[in-house]
Parts: sequence; structure tokens; C-alpha cells
Amino acid sequence: MTTTATGAANSTSTYTLPSTIKTTTQAKQEQENAILNGNGGEMGQNAFLTLFTTQLKNQNPLDPMQNEAFVAQLAQFSQLEATTKMSTNLETLVGSLSGQQLSTASSLIGKSIAIPDGKAILNNSEAVSGSVALGSDVDSMTLKVYAPDGTLIRTGEIGAQKAGEFAFAWDGKDQNGQQMADGVYRIAATTTKFGKSSTVPVTTMAKVSSVTTDPATKDMKIQLMDGSTVSMSTIARIGN
Repeated sequence: MTTTATGAANSTSTYTLPSTIKTTTQAKQEQENAILNGNGGEMGQNAFLTLFTTQLKNQNPLDPMQNEAFVAQLAQFSQLEATTKMSTNLETLVGSLSGQQLSTASSLIGKSIAIPDGKAILNNSEAVSGSVALGSDVDSMTLKVYAPDGTLIRTGEIGAQKAGEFAFAWDGKDQNGQQMADGVYRIAATTTKFGKSSTVPVTTMAKVSSVTTDPATKDMKIQLMDGSTVSMSTIARIGN
């Protein structure tokens, strides 16, 4: 840094300040950097108070910090610190709940849960149970079972039904009474009312083979016997 002095005879001379002399702004910035670097770049309560004290020491005496600004900065830091602690506590709580949820979900292994879209998982030739929810009375209802390749293998005429839940069970056999191989089948239901045909959703039951946690979403996944998974939040019914 250099300064210029002008004499009476308009002669000028230049003086250079020693490099060891720092301006007030430089000294303040260096102290701020030292505080932050000493805390890994994060400002804790002690670091904030030290930095704030430094700011007060180096303020312009002709334009000192107003009381309102002082209180506002303290309030902002207190709010930030409280939010940070709350976030840490929530993360701890979520981790604890995830472990508890996994422990609870493990009790589902070997049991049956309701799955939508009529997917029928035939395993060990055991009967596949399911249900159809009817919003109103119907004149007739038909259930159809399709093989994994989409071939229609069995049709069941149910007849007229009242509004409510209609429960059924497929024994794993085709139209000729032949036992079908294990695999993923599909059961569809259609109803007729006043001559108009409609497709209604079918819910079936499938056994749980394992439970896992999605590392990205922390969502609990239920694995079925066919290897497919469903979210635990979608389970509407649990059977034996």
C-alpha cells in the first residue's frame, strides 16, 4: 500500500507501508476466516459469539451498530441453531422408526396380503383367494382366469349379486379340472346390469416371502412369492 505527500514546493514523495501492517478490514476478515476454519467451516454458538464480538470491535465508531440490528442478528442465529438441532433430532427419529418398522414388517413373512389388479400367484398348488367389491347390485358376474401367457384357462359364471364384497377362491385348476403349474396368473371380473357390461377390480391374496427397505426413499417393500414387491403403505388387508 502506498501514500503520496505533497510539499510546499509542489514536490512529491512516495512512502510504502510495511507489509506487516494490516488495515482494519483485513484484520477483521482474517479473524473471521480463522474462526470458521477452526470449526470445519461450520459456525457454532461460540464461533458466532466470537465473530460477533470481533464485528463490534471493528465497527465504525461514527456509525455504530443499532440495538435493533444487534438483537436481529442474535435472533436469526438462535432460530438457525434451533432449526439445525430439530433437523438432527428428526433424522434420529426417522432412523429409529425405520428400524422399528422393519421389525414389525418381518412378522408378515409367511402371511398373505391383499394385492390389486387381480394378480394371482399360484404357489405349491395352493388355492388363490380374492374378492370383488360391488358398488351396486348386478344382474350377473363372470370371473375369468388367464395363464401367464395370457391364455384364458377358466371361466366361472357367478350370476346375480348384491352390492358389497364378493369373496371367491380359485383352486389352481383349468376348465377341464387339470392342475396348473405354479406361476403368476390373472383373474378378471366383469358384471352386467341392465344389459350393460362393466369391468370391476379384483383383489387377490398373496404370501409374503421377505421385507426390505428402499435405501433411497426409506420406504418399506414387501416381497411376494413371485419375486415382485409392493409398498407396505399400499397393504389394505392381511390374512393368514
